[in-house]
This record gives sequence, C-alpha cells and structure tokens, in this order.
Amino acid sequence: MKERNNKYVMIWNIVIILLLIFLDQITKIGAIAFLKDKADIILIKGVLQLHYLENTGAAFSMLEGKQLLFSIITPILCVGLLYILGKMPKTNKNLPLNYIIVFLVAGAIGNYIDRIMNHYVVDFIYVSLINFPVFNVADCYVTVSVILLFILIMFYYKDEDLEELKQHLRFKKNG
Repeated sequence: MKERNNKYVMIWNIVIILLLIFLDQITKIGAIAFLKDKADIILIKGVLQLHYLENTGAAFSMLEGKQLLFSIITPILCVGLLYILGKMPKTNKNLPLNYIIVFLVAGAIGNYIDRIMNHYVVDFIYVSLINFPVFNVADCYVTVSVILLFILIMFYYKDEDLEELKQHLRFKKNG
C-alpha cells in the first residue's frame, strides 16, 4: 500500500480538527444567543427540538460536577490520540481510523473549551421522540466516532492490521 506524505496529512488533519471545533463552537454560540432563557425551538414536532442546557458532567450528564477530572483527562486523551494519528501509517486502509481520531479530538476539544471557559458544556439538541439526553455537535463527533471505531475493529480491520498499527505506535529506541 502506498503511504501518503505524513507532514501533509497531519497538516490536513489539524485543519479539519480546527474546522470541526469552529463548527461546534459556532453552534453553541447560536444556542446561547437563541435558546438561553427562551422557549425551545421545535424542529420536528414530537421528534426533535432545540433545548438549552448547561451540562456540568460528561456525556448525558454523567460525573456531574467533576470539572477538575475532565480538565486533566481531556488534554491527556487528546495528546495520546494525536500521537497515534502522527505515528499511524498514512495508507488508504487507515483512512477511516484517521478520520475517527480527527473527529474524536475535535469533539473532546470542543467540549473542553466549554468546560474551561464556562465551567459547563452547552448542550442544545434534544430528541424528544425517545426522550434522549440533550447533546451538542461535539457529542455527535465523539459518539458517532466511537460507534464507527467499534464497527471498524469488529468488521473492517483484521488482526494483522491491528498488529501492524500497534508496531507503528511503539516507541523506537535510538541506537
């Protein structure tokens, strides 16, 4: 398999991450401007609405009020994912994994910005049909990425693909 230029791919990945973070933050700014202290906006009656919520926990308000924990774990997680992204072979076979990591990092940073700036995460998308917890765009990035990662590991990558990836991620000693 032909490997693409690592530097070019990493620059492209960073640009995509920044664009995804921008999209997440713009939607949250809009949520604050148009939803905070206002009535919900019904998009599809009985199915989907915009509802402002300040979430001090993680996904679906788990670990409510553990901001210090998130402020420590999120940067460590992002550095680890970016390390994997940088070390991973830049082949077509790894392209889906590449984008999953890009979306995971963007989602983590998008919510991290909220936690640092506001001490809570702005959530505003509510699927009323199934009474699903209120979420945001960054949550979508993370949730869909984790689901796709599971599917890739279960059905796309073979054991030898994962072993090759593991070999690329190991620290190499000089000499």
